[in-house]
Amino acid sequence: MYYELATMTLPFGTAGQAANQVKTFCEEPQAHGELLACWFTDIGVLNQMIVLRGFKTLDDLSLERERTQQHVSPFGCGDIFQTLEQHSYQGFPWMKPVRPSSESGISGPVYEIRTYGIKPGGVQGTVELWQQFVPLRDKLSPCLVAMVALDGPLRFTNIWAYDSLNSRSQIRADAVAQGIWPPKGGPALLTTAMTSTIAMPTAVSPMK
Repeated sequence: MYYELATMTLPFGTAGQAANQVKTFCEEPQAHGELLACWFTDIGVLNQMIVLRGFKTLDDLSLERERTQQHVSPFGCGDIFQTLEQHSYQGFPWMKPVRPSSESGISGPVYEIRTYGIKPGGVQGTVELWQQFVPLRDKLSPCLVAMVALDGPLRFTNIWAYDSLNSRSQIRADAVAQGIWPPKGGPALLTTAMTSTIAMPTAVSPMK
């Protein structure tokens, strides 16, 4: 499964309008892929809307990237956003495709989006360690997706769902105390380039 994370920086007070226009844009007849989530940042870099789209093939992702970049108003928000970034990913091969909350049963409303730099040669080792440890970690809180970037610096992004910020803190502490997270040996494969964002679903988001 392939994914795109698009991030728009918005002026104050425009999130509701932008979200509605994102939904319309992603559901146009000529669109490729599927809108999976539309979040607005709460902790981290603020005033950002983060859009997750899924694609069955790399060709579909490429066609939609081209459509978006050539559109007079990308995501229907060309007259709203101040900046737009699009990043392409491939999901870890053993993970189930991301599905909306109504199908998967996974919901937040607190989502943590974490990105880690990977050292050269560290991708396969990371994928294998996560395959071993994520099922244990999932019992505490679900990993929505882990995916390797197809452009830009070597890195991967993982997204987790929590029912509150308090439960996030408690679950992360429990995972460390139980010795099931982080994956043993995993940090040695990573760089110090790490970021974390807390985001909440907008009204149009299929991930609730």
